[in-house]
Amino acid sequence: MALRRATFRLYPNKQVSEMLHYHRQLHKDLYNAAVSNRITSYKKFGKSVSYLEQQNCLPDFKEVWIEYKVINSQALQATLKRVDFAFGRFFKGLAKYPRFKSIRHYSGWTYPSFTGWKVHSTGDNGYLELSKIGQIQMRGKARLWGHPKALDIVYRNGKWYSSLVLEIDDILLKNSRKTDNGVIAII
Repeated sequence: MALRRATFRLYPNKQVSEMLHYHRQLHKDLYNAAVSNRITSYKKFGKSVSYLEQQNCLPDFKEVWIEYKVINSQALQATLKRVDFAFGRFFKGLAKYPRFKSIRHYSGWTYPSFTGWKVHSTGDNGYLELSKIGQIQMRGKARLWGHPKALDIVYRNGKWYSSLVLEIDDILLKNSRKTDNGVIAII
């Protein structure tokens, strides 16, 4: 099995678009809170905070900040994983120190597994169903279609996109080849 990514343009209605913006704002705030938690913990107590510690605090966090109860837990964990990844890159000398993000610089969020969302497509258009957000029409075409594994919701240049990670059968990959004009043909 091989993993491939397929991106579709989303066309949400007004109500769903507002919910998408709201969820994006909440994920951005969680990201900034996690960065702040790590900075404060190190400056005040000389102790670094790990991903697992922050993840284990999520249930208590959701009790205090009740607006986060509508968001999929695994999506929140993926946002914390982003923070951990940013600090990991910094400590390896591969990136600058992680900074707080404004909404302009926070593009979206991730559903790392097949929970909280469903895609209704065979690779050509269709719609996406997000729990507690709604159904969203999507347009686009995947070169190869497989079993959806993960989903990124991205907001760029005033437009919404879904980027699906698909698990594609090796037989389908072997039977496909590129033609001279760059189009993939299934044999």
